[in-house]
Order: sequence, then structure tokens, then C-alpha cells
Amino acid sequence: MSAPIIDITDLSKFYGKARGIEHVNLEIGEGEIFGFIGPNGAGKSTTIRILLNLIFPSGGSARIMGMDVIRETKKIKHLVGYVPSDASAYASMNVHEFLSYFLRFYQVQHGMQRIAELSALFELDLKRKIAELSMGNRKKVAIVQSLLHRPKLLILDEPTTGLDPLMQAKFFELLRSENRNGMTIFFSSHILNEVQMLCRRVAIIKEGKIIQLEDIETLRKKQLKKGPFSIKAFLILSLYTLLLNLLFGAIGLFMSTLVKRPKPITTLSIGLVLIFYFVFTLSKITESAAKIGYLSPFKYVNMDAINPAYKLNFWHLLYFIGISIILIGISYRLYNRKDIYL
Repeated sequence: MSAPIIDITDLSKFYGKARGIEHVNLEIGEGEIFGFIGPNGAGKSTTIRILLNLIFPSGGSARIMGMDVIRETKKIKHLVGYVPSDASAYASMNVHEFLSYFLRFYQVQHGMQRIAELSALFELDLKRKIAELSMGNRKKVAIVQSLLHRPKLLILDEPTTGLDPLMQAKFFELLRSENRNGMTIFFSSHILNEVQMLCRRVAIIKEGKIIQLEDIETLRKKQLKKGPFSIKAFLILSLYTLLLNLLFGAIGLFMSTLVKRPKPITTLSIGLVLIFYFVFTLSKITESAAKIGYLSPFKYVNMDAINPAYKLNFWHLLYFIGISIILIGISYRLYNRKDIYL
């Protein structure tokens, strides 16, 4: 088996007392498209900056293509392409001047043809000043610059920020093409769908630690698989649903007693209350249950792979609607009793 193209061992970084990353261990094989996902502040960019020797680690080590990222950083930089999350460039240059500068840095042969191909793909105006470009166009320039020298390893930190959906699709197809030609891609993002579309394996980082390392197909199956039934979650959610139904039912009853001619206005009032109640109740159940780690009687892997809570599923939604219908029916019978004036 060949040595990993990225080999991270017990890597840590602290900014004073503040945590960056802690004891991160990761191996990425040559030719992989590897996903690195987590919420903002989880440690994704910190890990990448250590790999590129932009900051020094507090502990541990990292190697790229067998070379130490600190001692052999000059060699590494000629073999690696990098797109930062916040793309910036020399504002006084135009796009062509900026890309030509990097051609000379990387000593790329036939580089002007490469610039023309990539600029046409991303619809870049080479005569525009960098300072005049939008965020999306600056990100396109950063992507083109990272690919000019056909690097063996491409490191992407939130690369789709600012790109419209059509341009994202073109970008992903380009990455697949480069990968088929042997390029290894390290794709960092906080959007799980992007990683699922592109990557074969994924590492999930949270609060500076790797909490999960999965093949992407295994992760998909886990998202669809129901976990064990939880009586505690079921009872808690039942209580939330019942209390909020009774609360808004009481509000509806109170509103209906305020009108003397009940039929049209009462119906409209109750209808508006029920619509408001449905949206509000659903959000409150989600918010409250998330705090205790439950959002469903059946446990799901969170689709965002970031929040430890579970998403509402179809069966709980049916259960919720069922209780609502029963309570609405009881309210309707109360409205039609002759000994209660509504």
C-alpha cells in the first residue's frame, strides 16, 4: 500500500488558552477526493493552515507526500494548489497580470494556454482589475490560480462561497476531471450536500476534534437508517405537543368569545390561530427537543453532520398531526355545545 499523501498525527493548535484543534489524526490516500466537514470554528481552516505552514502547530506533526510540512514547506508549495475561504489577490493587478505572475512562480510551460482554458470555463474577464471584481469572481480567480500548475494535491477551503449554482456545477465537473487525471483533492466545507456530491470519504470535525471518519456511502446509509425506539423521547415530545396544542386551543376559545356573531369571524380567528400554532409549535418542539438531544422518537443521523440533535422524521410528523386533529375535533365539539355561548 502506498504512503498517504496527507498524514496528520496527533496534531494540536492552541491560541493562548483558546482551542484551535486537538489531537487530530488523519490519513488521506493518493488519488482521493476527501471531504473535511464541520461548522464554522470547528478547526477546518486551522488544520489547513498548519498543512500549508501558514501557522505553527502547538503539538503533533503533519506530512504531505512524505515531507514534513514545516521543514520541507518550499518543496511542498510547488506541488500543492490552495483555494482559501476568503480569496484575495493583488488589487492593483488585472486578472491576466495576476495569473501570469503565478505562472512564473510555478515555472509552468505552456501556461498561457492553461490560463485561456480555465478563464473561458469560469467566464473570467482577464482585463478586469482585481479590485473591481465581485466576491464570486475573486473566488474564480483563486480557483484558476490554484490549478495553473496542475498540482498533485489540491486543498480547498470553502471553495464554493460566492459561486452561483451553474458555476458550482462546472467547478465540480472540473474537479472530477482533474481527479481522474491523478490529482488528490482535500475538500473542506460546512455543507454536507457538497461533500456528498463529490467525495468518497469524509472526516467530520467538531470543536477541534475529529468525531467521525466515514466512507460517504456508509454515511448515506446511516442517514436513512432508523435507530432504536426511544420511550423517553416519545413521552417528552408527546408532552410538548399536548401542552402547546392546549395553549393555542385556549387562545382560540378566548378569541371566539370576543365576537357576538360567531360563525364567519370565529372560523377565521380559529383558522389563523391554528396556522400560527402549527408553525410555532413545530419550531418550538424542534428548539426544545434539540436542547435535550431529541427531535424524534426515531433517531436519525443529522443531515448537516454538525448538530448532535436529531431531525424530525416523517413518523413523528404524522403523530403530531394526529394529536392536532383529535384536539381540534374536541374543540369543535365544545364550540357547538348549546350551553356554551360562542
